Amino acid sequence: MPFEAVVQLARTAGAAIMCVYEQSEPCAVDSKADASPLTAADLASHHTILAGLAQLTPDIPVVSEEDADSLVHRSAQGRFWLIDPLDGTKEFIARNGEFTVNIALIEDGRPIWGVVYAPALDELFWGGPQFGAFRVCAAGTRPIGVCAWGIDAKEVCRVVASKSHLNEDTRSFIARLGAHELVQAGSSLKLCRVAEGAAHVYPRLGPTCEWDTAAAQAVVEGAGGHVVQLNGTALRYGKADVLNPYFVVCCAPLNELVRAND
Repeated sequence: MPFEAVVQLARTAGAAIMCVYEQSEPCAVDSKADASPLTAADLASHHTILAGLAQLTPDIPVVSEEDADSLVHRSAQGRFWLIDPLDGTKEFIARNGEFTVNIALIEDGRPIWGVVYAPALDELFWGGPQFGAFRVCAAGTRPIGVCAWGIDAKEVCRVVASKSHLNEDTRSFIARLGAHELVQAGSSLKLCRVAEGAAHVYPRLGPTCEWDTAAAQAVVEGAGGHVVQLNGTALRYGKADVLNPYFVVCCAPLNELVRAND
């Protein structure tokens, strides 16, 4: 599998996004059927990735957020690429830099490898359960891993969550973690902050889609972490519904993390 070439493809897609991002005129914004925003940058990245994957792995179908017809390739068995050409379009529009390109390889419902690239920040993460996890930035490439955490841990739990978007379910979950501080991040960088050890846990008790999480889940699991539903089972892909259930990204098994602070 040409994973190195796919990493470079994510960078190329990021460059296409930045061509739009760096224009002096405000980017035109359209609305999709679900009322979510769509920009020229989303489409530029989408077409770049599709063309690249067609050359690299012509026999593996591609499912993209920006191609409704591609959803027919979602399956709980077999392989497919799952991409979000521009995760965090709202962050892109707000010009805060925290948007990403997400490319994941799904096999039998599990993300086996993924790359997450934040072009405005020049941060890139890649990995998978059988590959480990790595962060690439201006300083070079280094392996990453989740924080150590045990039942007797005394340190304050670092939680990825936005103060302005804390719903009641999220507040209740965080309360079970005991002493904590909030870590801010956008798009799939939220999961990557757990993967690199900058945070212990990221509860997502709100709506997301499969393409929002697959690439970063592969990175988290490569870093030794967990992306699980509230019952503790791993988040799966190619389901009947493209929406994810509520999930938690954590540095330790969910029952240990919560029990340590009960």
